Amino acid sequence: MNKLKAWVSAARLRTLPLSISGILVGTALANLQGYADMVVFCLALLTTMAFQITSNFANDYGDGVKGTDSDDRVGPKRALQSGALKKGELKSGIIISVVFCLCLTLPLIYRAFGIENWLNPLLFLALGGFSIWAAIRYTMGNTPYGYRGLGDIFVFIFFGLLGVLGCLFLYTKTVNYLAILPAIAIGCLCVGVLNLNNLRDVDSDRNHGKNTLVVKMGFQNGKKYHYALILISLVAMLTFHFISIKSTTQLFYFVAYIPIIFHLKKVHVTKVPAQLDTELKKLALSTFLLSFLFYVAVNYFS
Repeated sequence: MNKLKAWVSAARLRTLPLSISGILVGTALANLQGYADMVVFCLALLTTMAFQITSNFANDYGDGVKGTDSDDRVGPKRALQSGALKKGELKSGIIISVVFCLCLTLPLIYRAFGIENWLNPLLFLALGGFSIWAAIRYTMGNTPYGYRGLGDIFVFIFFGLLGVLGCLFLYTKTVNYLAILPAIAIGCLCVGVLNLNNLRDVDSDRNHGKNTLVVKMGFQNGKKYHYALILISLVAMLTFHFISIKSTTQLFYFVAYIPIIFHLKKVHVTKVPAQLDTELKKLALSTFLLSFLFYVAVNYFS
């Protein structure tokens, strides 16, 4: 593997559709209220992708130096694990990625809020710093929260609540309390993707001291937890639709839950954790499909 391919592999570009789901939904919610700004939309997409890539670099580094990414791990080989990138190279990549995140965050904040009201820019700058911290501390450091079963909480906050509601606030400078429902829906689906990853890697994680929620609760309870996440997502989205949108012609975005239903059947019958590997892509792409169709429904079928 040459260096370019190694960096592309470490960036895990296949995770980007999932990361921008919150931006699509947050923008659609703003559009629903009559707000639109294409510059904010593009900058928000680029910023969230940059944060995701930073998180992926840090995750590769953290799991690599701790030995969690060993030969018994299921899934694609990591850059540090395979030797394609050295520790120093990957650490430098993380630093450059963090700087790039800041270079995108600052113009996004300026475009959304200007400099007249210093409180909102300061708040979002703090949230940007917290996001960078969370991206790095998931697996890096002496006490990474991903190794203590806290990854689910942080994914729900950053991919769901902050991703959707924060994006909405960039446009509207306020948050409609009903918007928390689609934020919960997207957050639960994103946690579902993480939970699938933890279900797949439960044996390897247990052997290397990575105490994810699945390691703590066990494989079978982890599957029940997965069903609950999907159900909460569906109920939250349905509730929002019939309260805020109401139109039956816009219900088509719920077709994204059809492949998720088949996915749940696969999870239910699976007894060998490694066989869940292919399901990660299905749920991630279904989440992106839901977000994209929701955006289309709001903007072109209202």
